[in-house]
Amino acid sequence: MVLSLAPPALRRLAPVLPVVAIVVLLGLPVAPESNATPADAMSALVVLWAVVHTVRQARRPLTRTAALVLGLPVVGLAVSASGAMTPADAVTGLARYLQVFVLVPVAVVLLVRDRRDARLVLWSLVGLALWEGGVGVHQYLTGTGASYQGAEIRAVGTFGPADVMGMATAVSLGLVAAVGIALGSGARRQRLVATACALALFLPLVVSFSRGSWIATAVACGAQLLTAGPRRAAKTFAVGVAAVVVLVGGVGVGAAVLQERLTSITRIADAPDQSVVDRYSLWAAATDMWRGHPMTGVGLKAFPAYRDGHASVALSSGSDTDAAGWGFRRRPLLSPHNMYLLVLSEEGLLGALTVVGSWLALLVCATRRLRRAGRARDCAVAACGLLLWQYVDYLYADIGGPSTVLTGVCLGLGAWWALARGATTTPAAEAGVR
Repeated sequence: MVLSLAPPALRRLAPVLPVVAIVVLLGLPVAPESNATPADAMSALVVLWAVVHTVRQARRPLTRTAALVLGLPVVGLAVSASGAMTPADAVTGLARYLQVFVLVPVAVVLLVRDRRDARLVLWSLVGLALWEGGVGVHQYLTGTGASYQGAEIRAVGTFGPADVMGMATAVSLGLVAAVGIALGSGARRQRLVATACALALFLPLVVSFSRGSWIATAVACGAQLLTAGPRRAAKTFAVGVAAVVVLVGGVGVGAAVLQERLTSITRIADAPDQSVVDRYSLWAAATDMWRGHPMTGVGLKAFPAYRDGHASVALSSGSDTDAAGWGFRRRPLLSPHNMYLLVLSEEGLLGALTVVGSWLALLVCATRRLRRAGRARDCAVAACGLLLWQYVDYLYADIGGPSTVLTGVCLGLGAWWALARGATTTPAAEAGVR
């Protein structure tokens, strides 16, 4: 009754608004050491709402291809959960993986019906990035962020020092979404606004001091630029370089610290810092676990239990976190900080073939659809960019922390473009079908 009295525009957007709510709730401050967030709770409601909405529509929810690709990870996850060390690890690990890689993406595919819905979700990602980026820049300028080289200047947004990658992830995904809209939108005003947002997000991304996010964003945006043609790509690249020069050289945004961080990317093999040494040691430990359990891995959430038996003596006892109002804390290293190696070590070859195979299938299908994007080109370029960013970032990161649910939303957008029936049709045509 309430919905029937709502304005037509609100009624039309009602199915996708819960997905937007997940993104909006990620902007709320996160309680220290919290294992669940409002966004996680909202994601459960979104899954339930997707089921109810699909039943009410009385239509086939997914194509056979979509069901196969999105359901494939369930096989490897179920087998890996059966090998977990404790029932609690099996339940919590399986629930988290299913939430991020199966349930939330499927819900997004079901609730995003056309390119107008997709654009709304993309702009919500841009809005979250601007909010988190604004908070992060304020932390950098006022020295109230996370500790970096003895100064509390690392921008972490509302995610706090316990999830130093949270703001970098949100800002990066928002920047990739903005670049996709700017390159593919047919509306001049929308292109200009998206371009302005992308340029504004350079600064918070820089002061996040996240090397992995820098690399993933450069690769994703570079690939997006290639879809726009050489001339347009060159112009956009020149604008981006000019923005970086102004921020770092003209304004003097942490030039010395930034130069050191950039230089560390090129010398990770010759003179790596302790964080890189730890990462190499964790990668080696994960690979060694897989060699001992090649088919099904050591079991979900079992990496910490097997870590010390496979890691070298170069591995430190944990990572240090410190921030204004937070205090110094020592956090244990509970994962290899590489999603592919985490899947390989805990789920074995079966997990790699099903989970990683599903991700690659999404990217292949999404890229193939680019040729017939038509007026949905902005959604197509953004969705492919989000998938590519995630896959590159997984070379340096894995799931964990409050920002994890954002991965499910972005995979869902990529899956919508790659697999949904309505992704390449016009909203008017879809309305006629319904």
